[in-house]
Amino acid sequence: MFIKSIEEAKKSMNLPKTVEIFDTTLRDGEQAPGVALTVDEKIQIAKKLDDIGVNTIEIGYPAVSEGEMESARSIKAQGLNANLCGLARVLKRDIDHVLDCDLEYVHTFIGTSPLHREYKLRKSKEEIMDMAVNAVEYAKDHGLICEFSAEDATRTEEDYLIDIYNAVESAGADKINVPDTVGILFPSATKELISKLKANIKIPISVHCHNDFGLAVSNSLIAIESGASQAHVTINGIGERGGNASLEEFIVSLKVAYGIDINIDTTQLFNLSDFVSKITGIKIPPNKPVVGENAFAHESGIHVDGILKNASTYEPIAPELVGHTRKIALGKHTGASALRSKLKDYNINMNENQFCSVYDQIKALGDKGKIITDADLKAIAVTVLGKAEEEYIKLLGLSVITGESVSATATVKLLIEEEIKEISKIGVGPVDAALKAIQSLVQDFTHVELEEYNIEAITGGTDALAEVFLMVSDEENNQATGRSTQDDVIMASVEAILNAINKILNIKHSGIK
Repeated sequence: MFIKSIEEAKKSMNLPKTVEIFDTTLRDGEQAPGVALTVDEKIQIAKKLDDIGVNTIEIGYPAVSEGEMESARSIKAQGLNANLCGLARVLKRDIDHVLDCDLEYVHTFIGTSPLHREYKLRKSKEEIMDMAVNAVEYAKDHGLICEFSAEDATRTEEDYLIDIYNAVESAGADKINVPDTVGILFPSATKELISKLKANIKIPISVHCHNDFGLAVSNSLIAIESGASQAHVTINGIGERGGNASLEEFIVSLKVAYGIDINIDTTQLFNLSDFVSKITGIKIPPNKPVVGENAFAHESGIHVDGILKNASTYEPIAPELVGHTRKIALGKHTGASALRSKLKDYNINMNENQFCSVYDQIKALGDKGKIITDADLKAIAVTVLGKAEEEYIKLLGLSVITGESVSATATVKLLIEEEIKEISKIGVGPVDAALKAIQSLVQDFTHVELEEYNIEAITGGTDALAEVFLMVSDEENNQATGRSTQDDVIMASVEAILNAINKILNIKHSGIK
């Protein structure tokens, strides 16, 4: 059984008992193009991160501006439980800005790769190492927790990378961080790199993975397998370019796939993700793992049948674990079990014929590429339940001509008590023309007047279903309502008035006054 090999694999990994979560949404996340957070927004996000239990929050880069310092001080004043960290270059003035904000944790960095040394910094290996060591010593002399990053570590020569990490370790650094600055790592390379660093460094190792190739979470997890004990993450994986490792995906993977006991309240993840999405304006893709709209949505009849019997058949985790909800989606793949479950959820009871009518409409709409929402389903079901018991009049054909330079004309063909009748009428629009044609065709059986007509788009979008509700009366003052839900406004209007007329004819044939 494969599940056995998974458990055996986890035992052989020598996984840590716990993993520290370093969230950098307020720093690296805010560097995503188009994202600019206010002080109040930063405070709200910091509080929510603190509520779920992250270990460290990187609240910004104080040396950047007065605004950054203001937000750092404001967050510090909230009395949060998490470590509050400020970013700083390996410069005393940057570290002083962190101290001025009364923060207890500094994350200091300098580029170490040949590209950064030659083109950005224009400094030698020795100069860069001296700057790194001096910065760490200065931070420790001032009582700060100090985490050091060799920026662009994954494109730095291995020997030099180990040397500079050993040097800052000797200078008193509390943690070293390994940034995959341009996201070039792949899992096997991550494993090799972190394993070598672990063999040469005694202090805890952290990783900071970017998502340029969609591997940030995978690389972060492999790093934990290989000896790292902390990972930098952002909510929804936001950040520069392709973003960072996703907080919610990383945390749930640790908890569920690896079984590592992290002290995080996962039930708040969906709300946290949604909150940050709204504040930043960066929408969450529907198929995003853990928090996407479709993360726990099922349409396939086979899948839904399994879910209804035992959710674990097609869900690796329960949606409640992350504060999400399960959704049974309706479309062309929908099975009868899914539809019955949906109708039951809304306390909609119908006979088999009515159920089949709803089912057929759902399938037909799905074949047209329409996504059927719960509101659509309710409207379709109400329409079916409201149909006349006996259909004395049936639609056989409808065609309309309309346009800017022609009069709207509708041709309607009806079967009226076994007799076929057809007529064309002109109206102020195609709906008006179609209803006038129907009224004209049925006048020998019952004279009806349109008393009320309402139309509403159930959901947004140009492909929204139209729900038509109308009321008609006859010469005997009988009144009846008609309702129809269709993706075509004209057809919905025609079906609604025919439904209402059939109700009146049912009244007349019953002899009820």
